[in-house]
Amino acid sequence: MPHESRLTRELRALLHAQRTAALGTTGDDGAAFVSMVPFALEPTSGCLVIHVSGLAAHTRYLKDRSRVSLLVMQSEVAGRPVHALPRVTLEGEARALSSGSREGQVCRAAYLARFPEAEFMTQLGDFRFVAIEVTGARHVAGFGVARDVEREEVMRAMGAVSPD
Repeated sequence: MPHESRLTRELRALLHAQRTAALGTTGDDGAAFVSMVPFALEPTSGCLVIHVSGLAAHTRYLKDRSRVSLLVMQSEVAGRPVHALPRVTLEGEARALSSGSREGQVCRAAYLARFPEAEFMTQLGDFRFVAIEVTGARHVAGFGVARDVEREEVMRAMGAVSPD
């Protein structure tokens, strides 16, 4: 089996275990705006998929300014220091998907595989799928273990590229 670094395995485990992220967008006034979003991984295109309402502020913001950031973090464990929680900040470009497109269907399937209970929401007219193409990341694997991660390694961790 090809070698994969311990940190890439830990990043893979984090991205596959956690189902929510803090989404950072930029408001109309230039201020940072953060909200919680469930996300899925779409391994063939190497993007994260979110399902957002047109009524939400973050949807309007990412439509006007496609650069976004997502923080995915391990949940707290009682009795363990929060400063050492594994986490990754993903930088990316967001784009709304056409429901009739091939990519839109693939991303919808990936999202519903992770969140089957959200199927009814896909029938609501104001909701859209958004693909976030990751351009880079900052991974903190624990206290004192922080590194920048290139897009290619993030894609491997998401399952889009075979391990080296």
